[in-house]
Amino acid sequence: MNVRPARRPANGFTLVEVMVALMIFGMIASAGVGLLAFSVRAQGATEERLDDVGALARQSSLMGADLSQAVNRPARDERGTRFPAFVGDANSVTFVRAGWSNIDGQPRSTLQKVSYRLVGDTLERVAWPMVDGAASLPASQALSGVRGVQMRYRIAGAWSDRWDGAQGAPLPQAFELVVQRDDGATFRQLFLVGSGALPKPQEPRDAPPA
Repeated sequence: MNVRPARRPANGFTLVEVMVALMIFGMIASAGVGLLAFSVRAQGATEERLDDVGALARQSSLMGADLSQAVNRPARDERGTRFPAFVGDANSVTFVRAGWSNIDGQPRSTLQKVSYRLVGDTLERVAWPMVDGAASLPASQALSGVRGVQMRYRIAGAWSDRWDGAQGAPLPQAFELVVQRDDGATFRQLFLVGSGALPKPQEPRDAPPA
């Protein structure tokens, strides 16, 4: 009589085990994709913020360099109209600065008339090739993504929204710029104008002898 040997159980996974493994793998893959997407978004937001901070730093440095060298030099426009050395309102400011580099040795002054103004969503810097009687050069972008600006001028401990040289001095002592960005963030910048000191009063001359 022949006796058949007992069958050994087959090696492998059941359908239920395979489905459970696939479900676990899918959950892990989904979590990994979500984590990667979050990392990419965070990196993009960080780079955008760093670029924005860098742009603000460059604008502040540029404006600070201009204002620190402001001088008492009235200017004339293309029509010959005379303007004070420093003129400004809440949205724009125009003044004459010294220290304009002349690397090429051009026959021109080291003084330069400059202006900052808000046009659309851009704070622009405008410069003139000559202080008197010249058309302005093309405007350059000082800062983009600007929703609004507020400029103020300080003299003798008081702030004013306008400056025209009739406040007892040709230049203000300090300048304030408040910038509101498109994302709602607000930044306040303070600058000294020229030396930041009031001009010394002129001593009265001695009367000529009778």
